[in-house]
Amino acid sequence: MDKSELKYSTIDEYFTTVPISIRPKLEELRRIIKEVAPNAKEVISYQMPAFKMKKVLVYFALQRHHIGFYPTSSGIDKFKNEFGDYQYSKGAVQFPIDEPLPIELIQKIAKYRLEEDKVAK
Repeated sequence: MDKSELKYSTIDEYFTTVPISIRPKLEELRRIIKEVAPNAKEVISYQMPAFKMKKVLVYFALQRHHIGFYPTSSGIDKFKNEFGDYQYSKGAVQFPIDEPLPIELIQKIAKYRLEEDKVAK
C-alpha cells in the first residue's frame, strides 16, 4: 500500500509514516502551533495534521522535498511579503526539509489565523 492510500486518525499516527529523520522537525512544527493555540484541537483533515478551533487554523504535511504549511489563503496573503525565498502558492508555503523552520514566521501566521478564527461564525 502506498502512502496515498493510508488513512490517518491522529497526528501521532501520521507521524509513524514519516521517516524518523524528519519527525523531529514535524514535532517542532507541532509544538510551535500548540504554543500559539494551546486550546486548538489536533485533527486530521484532508489526510494532513491540522489544528482546529471553530475552523481549521493551519494544516501541515511532509512532501517529497519540503514541509507544506497550509494556513489557508488568508494566512498566505497576509504574510507573503515575509516569505523571502520560500516557495508559496495561494494556500501553502514550502519549508525545505534541510533548513531550520522559520519559527517566528510560523508563530505570527498561527497567531493571525487564531485571531481570524475568533471572529469567524
